[in-house]
Amino acid sequence: MRSLRLQLSVFWALLLAVCLLLGVVMLGLYRLSPAMQMKVGRARVEQACEQLAQRYTQSAPPGATLRLDLGRVLLQLVLTEAPYVEGGIWAAEGGMLAYAYPTYEGAGAKTDVPPAERPLLEQLSSQAVDTGRTQTQQVRGSRELLIVAACPLNVGGAAAWTMTRTQLGAVAAEGGLRAGVAALVAAIVFSGLWLGLLLYRGQARLRRLEGALAAAAPDAMPVLPHTGLEELDRIVASYNGFAGRFEEARAAARDAQAQRSRDMRLAALGRMSSAVAHEIRNPIAAMRLKAENALAGDPSAQGRALQTIVGQIDRLDAVVQSLLALVQPLELKPRPVDLPAWLDERLAAATPAAAARQVRLVLAEGAPACAVFDPMHLARAIDNLLDNAVRHARSPGGQVRLAAHGDAARGQLTITVSDDGEGVPEALRSRLFEPFGTGRADGTGLGLALSREVAFAHGGDLRHEPGAPGARFILEMPWQTC
Repeated sequence: MRSLRLQLSVFWALLLAVCLLLGVVMLGLYRLSPAMQMKVGRARVEQACEQLAQRYTQSAPPGATLRLDLGRVLLQLVLTEAPYVEGGIWAAEGGMLAYAYPTYEGAGAKTDVPPAERPLLEQLSSQAVDTGRTQTQQVRGSRELLIVAACPLNVGGAAAWTMTRTQLGAVAAEGGLRAGVAALVAAIVFSGLWLGLLLYRGQARLRRLEGALAAAAPDAMPVLPHTGLEELDRIVASYNGFAGRFEEARAAARDAQAQRSRDMRLAALGRMSSAVAHEIRNPIAAMRLKAENALAGDPSAQGRALQTIVGQIDRLDAVVQSLLALVQPLELKPRPVDLPAWLDERLAAATPAAAARQVRLVLAEGAPACAVFDPMHLARAIDNLLDNAVRHARSPGGQVRLAAHGDAARGQLTITVSDDGEGVPEALRSRLFEPFGTGRADGTGLGLALSREVAFAHGGDLRHEPGAPGARFILEMPWQTC
């Protein structure tokens, strides 16, 4: 059990069970205690006396003379069922007429009335005859408590009496036992209430911490409030200290990232400026050379020189257009597109170049039926990837594979272009998507950069993975079903 709440709840339940068990045990001890036996003895004495009177009344008609033989038999029958109770019959005329103690545990049978208690027995019997009601009296001695009961019979001037003894120490211990039971019950109730209060307050503190964490912004570490519990507040203080250090470190990381981005942009700008200067200088040098040769040479060669100059101008125009497309923001116009038909169009556009190099184009099965994106801009990206793959595939007999896959669980559309050529050189992979980052002498390196910008504009990304053999370019973006 790793949950503190569960552990405390189990402990509370266990404490409650132990308390209930102790209560049952204490109640049993109380019932078995001599003090309780004194109460039971008093009830037994009164019950035996009343049974004697009731049975004698049932066996002899009212007003008849006293039948001692019947009284002796009833004494034996009734007192046999009343342990440690002795009894007898008293009459105003004749005194003690019968006595019995059938449950006496001495060496022999006890047949005489204890002389010390005789006056009390005669007095209580006389009161029962006079009042016509059962009389009970308890007499405390130095070591024991004497309990006596007397019940009138239906014969005038006669009464039955019963008597038993209980240890006085047990009677004195009754108050202490009650106080102990009361103290135990109070401790049980206090412990349960205290533990329940601890559980409630602890859960309230944890809920406050959970609420503070849940209300925090996704990219922020909140300052947690103190709970008032020393141990928990130490954790809160440690967390708040860590949160402060984390925010400082994150601010420093943001500054470092911003500086790194500035450095990278400056470095990329420097490389791009150098590449642009190189791309412009070469056509200008070629045009200057052609123009000088035409002016100095045969006039018939001027036409061919002008054609070369126009070709170099077209090359410069292509570079400028690519740069403009790279730096200008893309304005997407997404719409539902029949994806299999759109992929067929991409292969059809790449077919002339693939046929010239004897490269086979393959469209994988399993493409989604429809997707939402900008078909014109995404076509430029995929066409660039296919043109790049056709140029680097094995020739003749190479293969370029185009595949599209939709992941409904992640909401992602993946378009993959792969070839079986020699792959991207290791030295070129770090700047593969940078402008003018190309390994071809006749290339500008803007195609992959443009394709990645299109992926970014759609909320996705374009990445490269080495193939076995060849290269694989994976374009991932959110998939919006039609």
